[in-house]
Amino acid sequence: MRADRLNLMEEYIMRQGTVSLEDLAAQFEISINTVRRDLKTLLQRNTVSKVYGGVAANAQPMLLSLSERDRRNREAKKVIGELAATLVEDNSSIFLDSGSTTPLLLPFLGQKNGVTVVTHSLRALTAASKYPNLKVISLGGIYNPVTSSFGGIAAMEELQSIGVRTAFMAATGVSLETGLTNTTYLEAELKQRAVQHAGRVVLMADHSKFDYSSLISFFDFKSLYAVVTDQIPGQAYLDVIREHKILLMTPPSEKLKKEY
Repeated sequence: MRADRLNLMEEYIMRQGTVSLEDLAAQFEISINTVRRDLKTLLQRNTVSKVYGGVAANAQPMLLSLSERDRRNREAKKVIGELAATLVEDNSSIFLDSGSTTPLLLPFLGQKNGVTVVTHSLRALTAASKYPNLKVISLGGIYNPVTSSFGGIAAMEELQSIGVRTAFMAATGVSLETGLTNTTYLEAELKQRAVQHAGRVVLMADHSKFDYSSLISFFDFKSLYAVVTDQIPGQAYLDVIREHKILLMTPPSEKLKKEY
């Protein structure tokens, strides 16, 4: 399929940095004219740019290292993890997104029975391995050390055949206008695949992610099942949460659980 080839081509360009049209034609066994048509589509994604004789990967927005993100709002993220874990029922299946917050749900699943965890996050896989009561399904693909996760076509194809009860999602930014957003196209596309195959979608994000919009939107805020955060968000968010009957969960000092 052309869509799969486009994603593979984008991955290849991002890895190589700069490639010629001839290289792409040989790599994907297509004509130069087909390469040009594919590149026209990729240029619209704003992840690559034309250079003399070929194409180059655009510099992606700087994403903080996982260790740096880990240090930020650490205690708040632990509380978010504990609250989110209350949404996991025995004998249910969940998807855990990559990020520094989502894996903090796992320590609170130690007493749950029959829970299946699907994830592309290396950190979540490592954390989940400590709990023998959990069944863990790992998504393969190309490893990204910045996000400590696997991605690309392999991971997205695996998601096509997996359905989960709840997807616990992270986001680089959250706003009412653009919804849940991420910095890179491939990561955002994987997130889109994950939420498409989930019965309900839960956002796990501390207060610093709100009122910030990153490059690519992957889910509409209004379609969330629940928002788990460390502080009650502003009135505009509360109005939308009430209107769309979204579950809002915050720590005890912020009214432990409030449903609008």
